[in-house]
Amino acid sequence: MRKLIAFLLVLIALLQYRLWFGDGNLREMRRLQERIVELTEEGEKRRQRNAALEAEIVDLKEGTDAIEEYARRDLGMIKEGETLVQIIDAAHPTPSPEPTPPPRKPRKPATPAPAATDPKSGEAEPPAHEH
Repeated sequence: MRKLIAFLLVLIALLQYRLWFGDGNLREMRRLQERIVELTEEGEKRRQRNAALEAEIVDLKEGTDAIEEYARRDLGMIKEGETLVQIIDAAHPTPSPEPTPPPRKPRKPATPAPAATDPKSGEAEPPAHEH
């Protein structure tokens, strides 16, 4: 009988070891459950974002209001007869764009100097090389 009790205690100890420290232990299961909750929340945020983007796409395809809003906000466009009023916040000044340099004028290619002619013969002399 003592052998049977000792065997059962060893068996319980091995099972407990596996439960606490083996593959698929309690800590790992808790960590995986937390990861599942985290990924579920992230998936929900992405579904909401996708729904908003899909609504925006439909609005851009079917209506002109969204296009007009983008043109006004991003391109600074105004309708005929409107007056643009721009409010500049002194606490948060917007950096002004750097001025673009004036376009360069194309340079004329350098023309070779005319060859010196010999006044007696009228023929061109070869250029003199300095040594």
